[in-house]
This record gives sequence, structure tokens and C-alpha cells, in this order.
Amino acid sequence: MKLILDSNVLGMVCHPRKHSDVRLWFRGVLGFQLHTIVVPELADYELRRKLLHIHSPASLAALDKLAAETTYLPLDTPTMRLAAELWASVRSRGLPTDSDEALGGDAILAAQALRFGAVVVTDNTKHLGRMVEAKTWREL
Repeated sequence: MKLILDSNVLGMVCHPRKHSDVRLWFRGVLGFQLHTIVVPELADYELRRKLLHIHSPASLAALDKLAAETTYLPLDTPTMRLAAELWASVRSRGLPTDSDEALGGDAILAAQALRFGAVVVTDNTKHLGRMVEAKTWREL
């Protein structure tokens, strides 16, 4: 199974002191050869900008280390075009995941997951589940 990490779960995995339960889950899944852990470029960006802003070198080092342990999924034009379709689709159904002015990170992440054939691991299953299969780390 391919598991793509949302920025909230990625942040918990990279935290040096908190969320030991999430880090334990992550290490267990990482060691299980039937799963592929995917770090999407969008989640890396969302987390990295915050860690740089709050000056968290330990968490940044952990995020950088994940690049060697996981599959990094860069953004591309077909993904962004699919994200635009997803964004418009949830709005036309009256189920937006963010404001009209927001970039639409949930739609971009969902598009990456759909194109890569992955389940999104997130604490935000309500919003992401409107576009793609989404589960909490506890469900996996």
C-alpha cells in the first residue's frame, strides 16, 4: 500500500519530543516492506516553511532525513491540473475544503495521491475524504 503523508502527520513524525506514538507507528510502517511511505512536495513545503519560521533545526533535520527513507513526490503540471478539477468539483457540490482565496492545498494533495495511487494519511479525513481515500494513522 502507498501511504502519502499530509503535512500534519509529517509534522508529528518530525517533532523531536512530542508525538512518540506517531513516530513509533511511522517506524513500524517504514520497516514493513509492503508499504511505501510518500512525502509529497506540497506537505514538505507546508511543514518546511513553518519550521523555518519558528527556527526548529531539529525538526528540519528530521524532515531532511526523511528524503532518504521515503519516496519524495514532486509536483507536476498534470497533478496541478487535476487539483484544479478537484477544487472546482467540491465547490460545485457545495463541499469546499477551504476559502475561495486559499491556494487549495487539500485539492493539490488529493491530486498527488490520486495520480500516485496512494491513501492520504491525515488528521483531516473529513475534508480530504471528499476527494480521495484518506485515513488517520491510527486506522492503518
